[in-house]
Amino acid sequence: MSPSIRVRTPSELRAARRSKAHSCWGHLVAAPLWPLHGANLGTLLRTCDAVGACLAVPRFPWVPEALRRGNTLRRPACVHWVHDPPGWLERERVAGTAIVGVELADEAVRLADLAPARGRTIAVLGHEQQGIPPDALDLLDTVVEIPMVGTGASLNVAVAGSLVLYKLAGLL
Repeated sequence: MSPSIRVRTPSELRAARRSKAHSCWGHLVAAPLWPLHGANLGTLLRTCDAVGACLAVPRFPWVPEALRRGNTLRRPACVHWVHDPPGWLERERVAGTAIVGVELADEAVRLADLAPARGRTIAVLGHEQQGIPPDALDLLDTVVEIPMVGTGASLNVAVAGSLVLYKLAGLL
């Protein structure tokens, strides 16, 4: 007896997806600007590829190796290097980019209520222990919170970023 669910083969999946890596579309950017764990950056880069987003990361000495180690994509991905995270966010905001922070805050919108991005949007992800630094909080246009019923205080940056990116991309 065969299963009632037919799983698509790798060749069928390849035929249904892009044959080339996307160039910078400039629509959706994941920005883990204060990363703590390198392995999460490669995972988040794979999510960016899946939803057609770019990744913006700080130019810390260990970040390029972390991206190489965690990235299983066969083609180059769109990565923007940020030297001054608050300054970069301020310039993006002045240029009309929507800045969405992923943070636990009184003013936060529940993830389920977050509308898909309609224009250039940056999803800012904070440090995995301290969150988004206070000097960057005032640069956010909105804050989204991922509801949790367990005992943990937060998700890791790759999981949180992936959930928010899929919602902003209109894929959830």
